[in-house]
Amino acid sequence: MPQMAPLMWLNLMFMFLLIFLLFFISNYYVMSPEKMSSEKMSIKSEEKHWKW
Repeated sequence: MPQMAPLMWLNLMFMFLLIFLLFFISNYYVMSPEKMSSEKMSIKSEEKHWKW
């Protein structure tokens, strides 16, 4: 089985890193967060009657 030169491994690593970064950067910009409605944002506070 032929051996790969160290520079070929370096080129292969850079190629995979470039594809990896491009994939995650493209996913970051493609996905848009959904707007939350004000009903979901409101916090409901309940009165608690403590018996000491």
